Amino acid sequence: MDIGLVLQTDPPAELLVERMIRAERAGFTHGWTFDSAVLWQEPFVIYSQILARTERLRVGPMVTNPATRTWEVTASLFATLNDMFGNRTVCGIGRGDSAMRVAGRPPATLARLGEAIHVVKELAEGREAELDGTALQIPWVRPGAELPIWMAAYGPKALAMAGRQADGFILQLADPYLTEWMVKAVRKAAAEAGREPDAVTVCVAAPAYVTADDSPQALAHAREQCRWFGGMVGNHVADLVSRYGEHSGLVPEALTAYIKDRHGYDYSHHGRAGNPDTAFVPDEIIDRFCLIGPPAAHRAKLAQLRDLGVDQFAVYAMHDAVEPTIDAYGKDVIPRLP
Repeated sequence: MDIGLVLQTDPPAELLVERMIRAERAGFTHGWTFDSAVLWQEPFVIYSQILARTERLRVGPMVTNPATRTWEVTASLFATLNDMFGNRTVCGIGRGDSAMRVAGRPPATLARLGEAIHVVKELAEGREAELDGTALQIPWVRPGAELPIWMAAYGPKALAMAGRQADGFILQLADPYLTEWMVKAVRKAAAEAGREPDAVTVCVAAPAYVTADDSPQALAHAREQCRWFGGMVGNHVADLVSRYGEHSGLVPEALTAYIKDRHGYDYSHHGRAGNPDTAFVPDEIIDRFCLIGPPAAHRAKLAQLRDLGVDQFAVYAMHDAVEPTIDAYGKDVIPRLP
């Protein structure tokens, strides 16, 4: 199982670059960032610095969207990085949450997302694609250019699209029951589309907080540092409930039930420990959705996820122990995964 690191592009950018270098040395394989132009600094500028100062780390957004940048710009950004540093980028993409809502715009439709996935991949890999009625091809892309595109999804239609079209599937929660349910949906859609189901890479992304022990005090602090994640996931869940209903059977109630006490969301606190809009998130959800506890607890849950078909776990490190988490994974988790 690969292990990735997800950070926000807060200034100073140099600190993020140093942490990605630290992560590569610790055995992490991927370096991911959020992508919201208003809330954080521009990630593609920072990727060039990460790639220049690492040797193997693959980088990309978790996740970009079809609306912030035009599709030929997105394709050219990835193609430029790959031309400079080898094929070391991955395009994580979704409909757009914080990047769109903070600017007062709704997320893209699934249909638009599907079109974007096709066009960005074709252009970034040097092939011709039709964009808004015009045939385009980036002439300087060299043969052999590759851009895996991994789609973030929760709902049934999005899961089916990921299985039919994407190179990978990003699930932003680490609950084993929900992981199994959603991976099966993606694999089923891939098979129905005539694809090899196991060819779709599965990436689970969630906060990980390593504690010295499993004392109530240590676990309580870890939960408070990770509670924000339940609020972030709750945004997507609220969309699903509004679209499909809470008891439709199309979305597991294990995912939808916990947002009953949710009341709005302020994106100025998005992805931050101490987010005041996440008080509704119960401890049980944090324990299910995240990885907290001593290293042995992390290894055990990672092994469980791996057995469910997960190829990569991406550590959301938006808390007060970023570097200790990187180091703990490098010392006690990555080299000791069963």
